[in-house]
Amino acid sequence: MTQENADIQPQAEPHIVKSHDIHIDADYADWIADIKSRYRSAQVKAAVKVNAEKLLFNWQLGRDLVQKKAEERWGAGVVEQVSLDLKREFPDADGFSTSNLWYMKKWYLFYADGDAEEKLQRAVGELQSSVNQAVIKLQQSVGEIQHLVSKTNNEIGMAFPQPFALVPWGHHVDIITKCKSIDEALFYVGKTIEQGLSRNSLANCIKANLYEHQGKIVNNFSNHLPALQSKLVQEVLKENYDFGFATVEHEIYDEAELEEALTKNVTDLLLELGTGFAFLGRQKELVVGGRSRKIDLLFYHIRLRCYIVCELKAKPFEPEFAGKLNYYVNAVDELLKTDDENPTIGLLVCSDMDKIDVQWSFKGISTPMGVATYNNIRIKDALPSQELLAERVRLLQKELQETKRLMGRVDNIENKESGRNSTNNH
Repeated sequence: MTQENADIQPQAEPHIVKSHDIHIDADYADWIADIKSRYRSAQVKAAVKVNAEKLLFNWQLGRDLVQKKAEERWGAGVVEQVSLDLKREFPDADGFSTSNLWYMKKWYLFYADGDAEEKLQRAVGELQSSVNQAVIKLQQSVGEIQHLVSKTNNEIGMAFPQPFALVPWGHHVDIITKCKSIDEALFYVGKTIEQGLSRNSLANCIKANLYEHQGKIVNNFSNHLPALQSKLVQEVLKENYDFGFATVEHEIYDEAELEEALTKNVTDLLLELGTGFAFLGRQKELVVGGRSRKIDLLFYHIRLRCYIVCELKAKPFEPEFAGKLNYYVNAVDELLKTDDENPTIGLLVCSDMDKIDVQWSFKGISTPMGVATYNNIRIKDALPSQELLAERVRLLQKELQETKRLMGRVDNIENKESGRNSTNNH
C-alpha cells in the first residue's frame, strides 16, 4: 500500500464512530448544514425534472390522440390498443391504463379548446411574475425545465405550459374533471404551485368552491394593509364558510353553542378555513385594565405571519359588532404581536349581512377586518337519532309481520268459505 493510500485508509482497530469522537465546531456545523441544503435542492430539482418529463409525455400523447384523430383513423378501440401495446413494452411502468390515456386526451382538449391558449399564456405570465416567496421558488424551478419543454413550442398544436410541470399528474386529473371552466382550473393550478397543496388539500379547496368564494369577502384590507399583504389576506379568507360538519342541539342557538359545535371538530374547522391556519384556542382571555375579556376563536396564519381574531355571531350583522372586533384586534396587536409579525386581522363570521351596513361600519376603523357569513349548520332535533331510527325500523318490521299474519288468516277464512260453498252446491 502506498503512503497516499495509507493516509486515506489509516490502519485502526475496528470500532464504532460516535459523535463525541471528533471535535465539532461552528465551521463544521455550517459545512454540514450546507451539504444538507445542497442535497435537498438536488432532490427537489430531480423530482421536478422527473415530473416534468412524465407530464410532457402525457401532454404530447394526449395531443397525438387529438391531432391524429386516432379513433376515426384506427377505430373506436384504439385507445385500449395503445394501452395494451405500451403496457406490453413497459410492463414495470405506471400510467398506461386505458383510463389514464383518456385523461391525457381530455387534459390536452380541456386547455386547447377555444381561447384557452391565450388565457393560459396570461395565467403563466401572472404566475411567473408574482413576487411572493412561493412563486420565486416556482421561477427557479421553471428555469430548470425551460429547456425540456421549449422544444414543444415549435411543434404543431398547443405547447406544453411550463408551470404545469410543477403540478403532479393526479392533481391535473382532479382539476380537469372537477372544474367547469379554464379560468377555474388555472386558479387551482396556481394555488397548487403557490401553496404546495397535497391532493387531499386540493380536493378540499375544490369541494369548498374556493374559486367562487375567495377574494370576495367584504373587507377594508386595501385601506389598512400594504398591497401585497392585502391581496394575500383576501386570497386566504372566504366570503362564506360551510359549517356542515357542526351540529347544534336546537334550531335556535346562541354564539356559545355555535362555538362549541365548531371546536368539537377542530380538524374539520381548519380544513374549511383553508391551508395555513393554526388554532390557538377558544375564549382566549385577555386582561385589560384589570378586566377579563375573551376572544371567541384565535388563530395564527403561517403564510400571512399574523394572528387572526375570529368573532362568531349566530345572527345577522349589526354595526356594533365591528367596534367589538376592532377592540380585540387592537388588544392582540398590543399584547401578542411581535415587531416582525404582520398586523393582526379581524374576521367576523355571522349568519347573514347587508354589505352596505358592513361598509359603513368600517368607516373610522383603522384595523384590517372582514365580514363573512356561514351556512349549513346541522340541527340535532331536525333528524331522529340513530337509536330512534333503529327503533322505528324495528316497529315497522313488527307491524308488517303482523299485517302479513292477519292477511294470512283472512285468506284461510276465505278459502274455507269457498270450500263450504262448493260442497253445498254439489
